[in-house]
Amino acid sequence: MLFKGTKTRSAKQIAEEVESCGGYLNAFTSKEHTCYYGRGLEEHIETTFNVLSDMIQNPVFKSTELKREAKVIIDELNDIEDNPEELIFDKFEEHLYSGNSLAQPVIGTVDNISSFSSGDLFKYLKNDYTSNRLLIAASGSITHEEIVKLTNKYVNNHLGQSVIKREENSISEKNGINIIEKEIQQVHAIIGRSTFGYKDKNRLRLLLLSQILGEGSSSRLFQTLRERNGIAYQVNTFLNSFYDVSSFGVYFSTNYKMIDKALNLVSREFKKLREKKITSKELTRAKESFKGSLLLSLESTSNRMIRMAQSELYFNRVISIDKVIKKIDAFTREDIIDLANEVLQEESFIKLIIKSKDTALKTAA
Repeated sequence: MLFKGTKTRSAKQIAEEVESCGGYLNAFTSKEHTCYYGRGLEEHIETTFNVLSDMIQNPVFKSTELKREAKVIIDELNDIEDNPEELIFDKFEEHLYSGNSLAQPVIGTVDNISSFSSGDLFKYLKNDYTSNRLLIAASGSITHEEIVKLTNKYVNNHLGQSVIKREENSISEKNGINIIEKEIQQVHAIIGRSTFGYKDKNRLRLLLLSQILGEGSSSRLFQTLRERNGIAYQVNTFLNSFYDVSSFGVYFSTNYKMIDKALNLVSREFKKLREKKITSKELTRAKESFKGSLLLSLESTSNRMIRMAQSELYFNRVISIDKVIKKIDAFTREDIIDLANEVLQEESFIKLIIKSKDTALKTAA
């Protein structure tokens, strides 16, 4: 709704003012923060900054626009429901974090999307879009002094303060199998658990373990499920992190006749990592792949901006890439084996499967 008009700009003017300078505006919401961002040429940075700051400080929330936008968001929600590759991650965290607000999908539900009024949004803005919650990050052809100058010029000094309360994310361990039936051809599956959040020093080590297990075509799961057995086109590990907890697991899709074999192969790879040593060659390859992905991502100014912002939000400082790389290089084979024995214990995993209504699975028995 912040893109739908301010006290001085219409929705069309917001879009045209930035796009006429060759730039664009966008936004995204996670379960812990919302980001509004613009990208453009350095000579037009003031225009971009002006429009963004106007949007977050002076929206009008017209009722007609709110009703129209609610329909668009509900349509987006329906798209997710029709896409098992997206839906499965929402449903996985719904089961994994049941009883905690992290279980709620970012997009919401049809009922609450339809129920919001302009008054609800103004109240939310007043309570949550305050000075002590605002973080400004920029990357590219810009200096710190220029951003400070623009902030002093365009950001209101009277946005107020609000108390920031964090919910205790004490997540209880869960296991078992959850089945969702949809009109689809393939079977989509996640086997996963909750683990270390952003603030935990073990998170980086887990990212390296994830690299070995299921990141890229040289990973163990890709080689086992796709290359040697030919039973999965998509297979990868993931780590979705929050302040004090993360969702970790393996996602794959396969033919319904192969789901049990695929799950058994994943289980076997877990066991191998727990019981057998990782070779120096494999560890080195994983480290170089991990570092390469990290460094290449920084060629995007948008990625640099988001990385800095997340680092400030979670650690109150920007952690240098050099420090991260030194930590990655310092991990030993014993570090990875010890972590595998801690994390890859299948009694602490849940399984979520999306399948056709007409398909019977042995796994579900």
